[in-house]
Amino acid sequence: MSLGTQPRSAAVDVAPGRTVPPWVLVFGAVFVCSWAGNQFSPMLLLYKEAEHYSAGTVTSFLGVYVAGLAPALIIAGAVSDHVGRRIPMFWAVCFGLAGSVLLALGELGSVPIYLGRLVSGMTVGTAMAVGTTWLKEMSGAPYDMTADAGSGARRASLAFTLGSALGALVAGSIAQWGPWPEVLPYAIHVVVTLPFLWLVRRAPETSVPDAVRPPLRTRMAVPSARHRRFLRVVVVCGPWLFVACGLAYGYLPVLLGDAAGGLGLAYATMLSVIALVSGALIQPVAKRIDSSSSARGIVVSLATLTVGMLVMMAAVATDQLIVGAVASVVFGAGFGIGLVSGLLEVQRIAPAADLAKLTGVFYAVAYLGFVVPTILAALTPPFTTIELLTALVVLLVISTLAVLVSYRKHLPATGSRW
Repeated sequence: MSLGTQPRSAAVDVAPGRTVPPWVLVFGAVFVCSWAGNQFSPMLLLYKEAEHYSAGTVTSFLGVYVAGLAPALIIAGAVSDHVGRRIPMFWAVCFGLAGSVLLALGELGSVPIYLGRLVSGMTVGTAMAVGTTWLKEMSGAPYDMTADAGSGARRASLAFTLGSALGALVAGSIAQWGPWPEVLPYAIHVVVTLPFLWLVRRAPETSVPDAVRPPLRTRMAVPSARHRRFLRVVVVCGPWLFVACGLAYGYLPVLLGDAAGGLGLAYATMLSVIALVSGALIQPVAKRIDSSSSARGIVVSLATLTVGMLVMMAAVATDQLIVGAVASVVFGAGFGIGLVSGLLEVQRIAPAADLAKLTGVFYAVAYLGFVVPTILAALTPPFTTIELLTALVVLLVISTLAVLVSYRKHLPATGSRW
């Protein structure tokens, strides 16, 4: 290479005369898998009204998603370290297609819905654990010579939030105004996803398995999950990210359903899109807030989510749709800051051999927050919604104080790893 010549990034042929950077293919795969996971959220009111499911049943549809997601997050990371990134991501796309087909059969009863949500959880779990790591590995030499150190985390977070937002927008809009509302949203997702069965196999493999394969128990172990920084900062914040998502576009639309009247589905869709777009738009700011020498990004995220909880309480108390929309904006901002900061913390903590697995553990912990709306619905009554949200605010403040205690402690670059 001559003096002054810039190194060239890799490119992949996807059509005659058409090339794209390798990370774009993985970004797209994560995008359609995230679409699969979140297209159901604005449909909760439809199932409640059209199929006459109880509030407890529709929130359990939301919660069963975690039963497929959490194991997939843990297992997929270990599998991808063993066989490479491409095969698990291919299966994530397959799971997404299967989940949409099952959900499209929802008019037959609750069983296809439960199964579809379970498989959708497997889709997102696999895509988050493997796709996030794959994007990180492709956002650097020799695949992308222009990316900075935070590009992988931002691209993964953006793929998730944009895919989730578009999935909610398409499904919710059709449910409110379109034909065949219990089938067409899922059919559109199938059409959009099918090309990625081929495209994801075009992306270069970045993880070459060792010639000597260790026992399964060894492959599943995640030593860096015992890192004090991970336990005392990342794990404390993680669940609150998806508590915010579950409240913003799973629970709040149900609570304000009477105020929305005949536009309940449109309102649920709007809250989903507002929260996720806010999460996407805040990410350039999140990059600047994050610090490798402190937990500043995590603390700002938790503080923002606390404000969002207070605004949500005001929306429920006053039955005001506009206040509910403001709550979604704040929740989305706190989610976006926390997701970027959490992924960057994970990438600083984990060695290369642990990155996919620790990313999976982070997402598994974070997604536990999705069960909170189900728990709240089960506890109402005997408790009121305001009482339960007040308890969540108290827990959020305690979590923020716990992170502040470890604000500058156990940093991977300067402190003890364990």
